[in-house]
Amino acid sequence: MEKNRKYLGIDWGEKRLGLATADSEINLALPFKTVATLAEVLNIIIEEEIDIIILGHPRKMSGVASDNPGWQHFYEQLKLRSGRRVELVDERLTSLAADALEGSEEQKAGRDEIAASLILQDYLDRT
Repeated sequence: MEKNRKYLGIDWGEKRLGLATADSEINLALPFKTVATLAEVLNIIIEEEIDIIILGHPRKMSGVASDNPGWQHFYEQLKLRSGRRVELVDERLTSLAADALEGSEEQKAGRDEIAASLILQDYLDRT
């Protein structure tokens, strides 16, 4: 029997990192939290016993990969320091989709967390 894997979805932003979690048993991405630093992400990876990381890959509408040096640095450091497999998922339009999914102010998850859950769910649906 295959081990239940835990996933962490990340919507990278220059100021905030939206996070979502899922496991291979339920296969449903859920908004988790928003953090500000790679160090916080690395702590969550350990605390939540994450096996695989799914990172949103910013692309221009033409499909060309964004050349944002901040994202590239985050990606390289995440791979190096997490010790986990990092998969990339095209994140075009996830923030707009997240805005469309938000509910009332009292009950909604943050935009970045929702975007992370869309990124992670896209990965889960394709694997």
